[in-house]
Amino acid sequence: MDDDNIELRTVKEEDVKLLKSLAKIKHKIIVMSGKGGVGKSTVSVNLAMSLAMRGYEVGILDADITGPNIPKMLHIEDAQIQGDQDGLFPVDVPPHVKVMSMAFLIQDPDSPVVWRGPMKMGALRQFLADVKWGELDFLIIDLPPGTGDEPLTIAQLIPEADGAIVVTTPQDVALLDSRKSVTFAKALKLPVLGIVENMSGLICPHCGKEIDLFKIGGGEKAAHEMGVPFLGRVPIDPSVVDSGDSGKPIVLSKRESLATKAFDEIADKIVAASEENEKKRKK
Repeated sequence: MDDDNIELRTVKEEDVKLLKSLAKIKHKIIVMSGKGGVGKSTVSVNLAMSLAMRGYEVGILDADITGPNIPKMLHIEDAQIQGDQDGLFPVDVPPHVKVMSMAFLIQDPDSPVVWRGPMKMGALRQFLADVKWGELDFLIIDLPPGTGDEPLTIAQLIPEADGAIVVTTPQDVALLDSRKSVTFAKALKLPVLGIVENMSGLICPHCGKEIDLFKIGGGEKAAHEMGVPFLGRVPIDPSVVDSGDSGKPIVLSKRESLATKAFDEIADKIVAASEENEKKRKK
């Protein structure tokens, strides 16, 4: 057999494995942002945990190859990945959450991952095809900021994704980039589930009044102008930062907080949108 036939067979085998893995996952949700520092990973983690608390089986794919943060936010950065001849086992986190990240494969957390596009694309394919996700209701895919290699790769590997959540903050510079993310998704025929306005207002701990620290309402305005749903506002809460650093997301640690209420409401909208998409696919 010549080299061309061997290569063709290998590609087909990889595609079959990928399709089999994705077929076991009901809903694939892509979380993206136009720029860094808007709290995209925080939204991904708390959304996943909110869904898991409803009894759903959830996975989180940390698709930020060069800057993986999800394990730190769940206090599983020291987890050891196990595997067999059929693939790798994701790390289990209560309740009902499975996690895979490049951070698990780096021996020294201070070592950078210096990879070009093709290597990152190959890693993402392996994370989808070779990780033993099993039967999942939701797979939350946390992308790095921007519209580069990783978002393009994920969109191509998962053409049947339920859609993208675009995370932004209310400032004009963040909104400018978030609008680009919406346009990017539409260009790839990736449904936009909606925009989340993060860091939206600060509740004064002394007087209880809301302070427009980074403005308010920009994300909602952008959603209306771009013709996509607005999923909700998550207020600034120091507990969100503390919970992320301690590895216990705020939806688990402070059920009474306004941020938790916001994440739960966003999760409700995602469930409704995903169920509607499933009905459309079955028609």
